[in-house]
Amino acid sequence: MKINTKDIVVGVIGLGYVGLPRALQFCNKKIKVFAFDKDINKLNSLKQKKKYLSNINSKDIKKNIENKRLIPTSDFSKISEVDAIFLCLPTPLKNYKPDLSYIKNTFNDIKRYLKKNQLLCLESTSYPGTTKEIFSNYLNKKFSIGENFYLGYSPERNDPSQSFVESNKIPKLISGFSNNCLKVVDFYYSTIFNKTIKMDTIELAEMTKLYENIYRSINIGFVNEMKQICYKMNLDIDEIIKGAKTKPFGFKAFYPGPGLGGHCIPIDPFYLTWKAKQFDLKTEFINLSGKVNNSIPKWVVSVMFKNLREIKRKSKTIKILVLGIAYKKNINDTRESPGLKIIDILKKRKVKVSYSDPFIPKIPKLRNYNFETMKSITLSKKNLTKFDACILVTDHDKFDYENILKYSKIIIDTRHRLNKKFNNVIYA
Repeated sequence: MKINTKDIVVGVIGLGYVGLPRALQFCNKKIKVFAFDKDINKLNSLKQKKKYLSNINSKDIKKNIENKRLIPTSDFSKISEVDAIFLCLPTPLKNYKPDLSYIKNTFNDIKRYLKKNQLLCLESTSYPGTTKEIFSNYLNKKFSIGENFYLGYSPERNDPSQSFVESNKIPKLISGFSNNCLKVVDFYYSTIFNKTIKMDTIELAEMTKLYENIYRSINIGFVNEMKQICYKMNLDIDEIIKGAKTKPFGFKAFYPGPGLGGHCIPIDPFYLTWKAKQFDLKTEFINLSGKVNNSIPKWVVSVMFKNLREIKRKSKTIKILVLGIAYKKNINDTRESPGLKIIDILKKRKVKVSYSDPFIPKIPKLRNYNFETMKSITLSKKNLTKFDACILVTDHDKFDYENILKYSKIIIDTRHRLNKKFNNVIYA
């Protein structure tokens, strides 16, 4: 291991919401980074000094491309030139089973280029045992892990709505195959994070990440179910949460919404459920929260149709505008977005659907949907008055809420952003 950071070369594989910020963190510490991805569009954007993530500053890309610290490439042979490799790859679900193909395929692409004294560290979320299952057998045949090759796991804790320059303040969980591996992992992450938290084993770190995300999933499922109950009983869930928050202990507020979004929270519970079955365990509580959360987009649509019927709309063609398709406000991340699920539900019901999102001018190519012809529309009087209802899914600060309130016939507000005293605002 090279001690002087000026001599270090790092490789980051996967230039999405985790990988690109991680690469730039190292670059900003004057460390050379090979940034690997198979997506030519991402590589071309970086080479042209352009950003494609909303929480990245173009100046950071421009600076590090020009000083040749950030080197975008799809050439995996460059792995032989790096000292540490950080895998920041997606781990989706396929029929509620873990899909680790991105990690496995990438490892097959790079393993011929691995060399002695490198670090290989996985950041992707998965079930306990993943890191060792995928990497250790091959690495132990070629090297001696902990002696002349180092293996680690450090789950990402990125917040896409937060500027990546602030991410160094988030405590970084780290783990290693052995004590020597942990020391090497700590060396690299201590360079870019203010604080590292050492876990005793890789499996503990893997499970900790799942625990963090499932904790949120369960609590969001609970508050979404409470929202549905309160809706039926004509009670204000926001006032209930506000009252409960006055208790100084034993309560943490979670807020209802249109359904779960993002790569982690909607998916990770089912990774643990799948793994638990191998131990003849049932995860009924986790399964139930997932079922509730998955049902919310459909429930939102049902609330919309109920209110359309109540105003006795007679036209055969229903036109709906979805406001926001990013899964979180003020970002351009559509992963597992409830907005996309709502569009899909509406289209299947033969509704004419449009969307508006200031962060996503055109819907990109997606794994689960074919919405590539759809483009964001402006929130003008002419546009808003065309629709029978708007569904506020993502409460971006850039939205013209004055126009939305003034010209929309009905607004189904899933974020409770607007004042429900307005006659056309309905909380869902």
